[in-house]
Amino acid sequence: MAITGEWAKALKPEFGKPYYAELYKTVGEEYRTKQIFPPAKDIFNAFQFAPLDEVKVVILGQDPYHGEGQANGLAFSVHPGIKVPPSLVNIYAELHDDLGCEIPDNGDLTKWAKQGVMLLNTVLTVRAHQANSHRGIGWENFTDAAIRVLADQDRPLVFILWGTPARKKKALIQNPKHLVLESPHPSPLSAYHGFFGSRPFSKTNAYLEQNGLTPVDWQIPSIYS
Repeated sequence: MAITGEWAKALKPEFGKPYYAELYKTVGEEYRTKQIFPPAKDIFNAFQFAPLDEVKVVILGQDPYHGEGQANGLAFSVHPGIKVPPSLVNIYAELHDDLGCEIPDNGDLTKWAKQGVMLLNTVLTVRAHQANSHRGIGWENFTDAAIRVLADQDRPLVFILWGTPARKKKALIQNPKHLVLESPHPSPLSAYHGFFGSRPFSKTNAYLEQNGLTPVDWQIPSIYS
């Protein structure tokens, strides 16, 4: 799936750069010869589900889930019917402690994306069962460009940076209109080192309301119960 709409216009300069030609070639070869996640049609779902002019919040993660059937192009999200991954279990736990949201029976975060929450990873593809395997092939250049586009928006946005790769992007966000919230990654390895108790959801909604914007309804509905 190609990037369309305002995102396509904003990122058009990237498509002509040498790094992107090399990235396109590398990713294409990876999909031909190895098992790569997410499915190729879903690589740019973060951009499709959150049109540029509708983005209010950016949740920035690391790279896609690398287990069978998990990654769907939206950071931290999985399709209904897929077991909720440990990082998302921890996100739901923090959401429950922060806002009292009920913990749902699925990991489909499409509802967030449709409210202008862009669920973006710093790297957009990964080899099966090999975390970080596509780090350094060029995706970081591309997502940096997307973050710069967002940072240049002349309206208040909230950037939620989870984990070291995401937190390194803070330097790209210089516009004082934006709120930047950062913490360790919600994975089981780091969640107890500052993710739990960081209260990103209530802080985000408070900032949106202060700026006259509709807060996000963070409650993901249960499907099976």
